[in-house]
Amino acid sequence: MKILALVAGITGAAALAQFPEASTQYVQRLAGAVDELAVVVEDFDRSAEAAGLTRYQALDELTGTAFLNARNADMTRTLTRFEALSADLTLLRAAGPLERLLLMPARLDTEIGRRAMQDFQPALPVSFLGVGFAAIGFLAGYGLLAALAGLLARLLRRRQMV
Repeated sequence: MKILALVAGITGAAALAQFPEASTQYVQRLAGAVDELAVVVEDFDRSAEAAGLTRYQALDELTGTAFLNARNADMTRTLTRFEALSADLTLLRAAGPLERLLLMPARLDTEIGRRAMQDFQPALPVSFLGVGFAAIGFLAGYGLLAALAGLLARLLRRRQMV
């Protein structure tokens, strides 16, 4: 059982040690998405301003035909996505490594995350941060399996006593 716990610890270490670099690459992809959405939003805002309208007045003007209604829905989704991703980017950039670990699940855009992981190449971490995350992963993997093994052993002893 100790060998299995050791394997679980090493697996946890190898997996969690990848997090600092993977999260950095995700934030870089997120920043790229925000930058590209900003181009669209700024272009829309300039067009609205040239017509003497605010952003939301311009959206209200995009009605009346099937195409305009669809364009209104598209632009509303784009604006909402831009605002959400911008807020996530600000939060993740300001977060430390452990904060990112806690924040990422709730802030993860699955499409951006999928594309970031397509290009991600796992590597042996040699930075202090990578080694620290490896240690946490080892302890988590080893500890979890050791705790489960201990619980299972207790249950089996109780059963044998009955």
